[in-house]
Amino acid sequence: MTERPGCPSVAHPYMANSVGAIKAAMLADIGAPSIEALFEQIPADHRLRRPLALPKAIPSEAELRRHLLGVLAKNKTCEDNLSFLGAGCWQHHVPAICDEIVGRSEFLTPVWGTPSSDHGRNQAWFEFCSQLGELVGMEFVGLPVYSWGCAAGHAIRMAARLTGRNEVLVPRSMDPERLAVVRTYCEPEALASHIAVRAVDYDAASGRLDLADLRAKLSARTAAIYFETPGYLGTVEENGAEIAMRARAAGAETIIGVDPISLGVLAPPGDYGADIVVGTTQPLGVHMNCGGGVGGFIATRDEERYAREYPTLLISITDTLKPGQIGFGLTLAHQTSYGLREKGKDWTGNSVYLWAIANAVYMSLLGPAGFRELGERIVQQSHYAARALAEIPGVRVVFPGGFFKEFVVNFDATGKTVAAIDEALRARGIFGGKDLSREFPELGQSALYCVTEIHDREDIDRLAGTLGEIVQ
Repeated sequence: MTERPGCPSVAHPYMANSVGAIKAAMLADIGAPSIEALFEQIPADHRLRRPLALPKAIPSEAELRRHLLGVLAKNKTCEDNLSFLGAGCWQHHVPAICDEIVGRSEFLTPVWGTPSSDHGRNQAWFEFCSQLGELVGMEFVGLPVYSWGCAAGHAIRMAARLTGRNEVLVPRSMDPERLAVVRTYCEPEALASHIAVRAVDYDAASGRLDLADLRAKLSARTAAIYFETPGYLGTVEENGAEIAMRARAAGAETIIGVDPISLGVLAPPGDYGADIVVGTTQPLGVHMNCGGGVGGFIATRDEERYAREYPTLLISITDTLKPGQIGFGLTLAHQTSYGLREKGKDWTGNSVYLWAIANAVYMSLLGPAGFRELGERIVQQSHYAARALAEIPGVRVVFPGGFFKEFVVNFDATGKTVAAIDEALRARGIFGGKDLSREFPELGQSALYCVTEIHDREDIDRLAGTLGEIVQ
């Protein structure tokens, strides 16, 4: 058979069907004259009329590996540089046992199988739900979703279905990226299922929610009040119980977002009035990554009204016919998009179920005492860092009281921009804080700095000394 241009006679190493003869045979079987004919329904003016400027193909595995290593070498990593970046994805220590267990084929490869092969996986997922529920002070936990933002979006839609209302109040100091995800879940105004998102201002002195503005915006249309502690700017919300009380009085749900790593030193949201708790699972044994899910969770009280609104997979435990033997299995699966497709409560996916295993391993390793010790270390190190930076002439910590892990640093009095300071820090092997000047212009030239358990006093002193040199 004569090969057409672009149809090689030798298979591409990663695409067995790339041989021209195989392509021709498949086209003949379906009665199509060419591959182009398969796309004839796409209007001609919607098609690209020039060749793509693609690099030369690299069929050799050895050459491809060398090429990719060269591309990756252009990155500056947090392993080779001292990093104080956070803002939604944080550098925490991941114990080696977490990687070891999630890399086992029993967990790494299966998604669905037989009831017998799923038993161990379901038990591990159940342990994740049980541990996380105990950590956040709630009884009912679903399997993780893609991110904190996805969890918050799902929870807000749950609240709208529960209350029959179509408005949610969120903090104006919320992570803009997380807020964008929430707005996507709340859908455009033109759709019947649209939920209006109203921002509640924050107090300029403390960074916490402005209660006066909250009272002014809370109404009979409010399905839920959503707030976070610690918040995006690192501040701890001290008025959580009062906010929950006001929401309940107005017939609204209280949704609280939380970084679970903080719960060794902060009260769990279930203790001060949360109806739904959401947050991230990335600090619980998951490495930082770009381009993949880092994990988000949803937890509620163990009430049927909440259970019936979960869009996620749920795991249950039950007795078996054999005394003393228990079984684990999926429950209420019919209400998800797996069971009802587009008629499910919400669309969800399975991209981060492996992280539930890592999270379960991490939580079991730490236990209550470990979480307390870890939280205390983070508080000590982050507050030490804040004091050290505040001693630099022209540098000010914006919300010095009541923060966890992250804090806002202002550089206005130095006469330098955060962008210029961060560039100078990078040249010295340090990733500085995230520039907030565009997201929150009212904070001036400010950056969000993150300090976790991986930072020791020498790291912080190095940051303070280097910053002092840059801003003088």
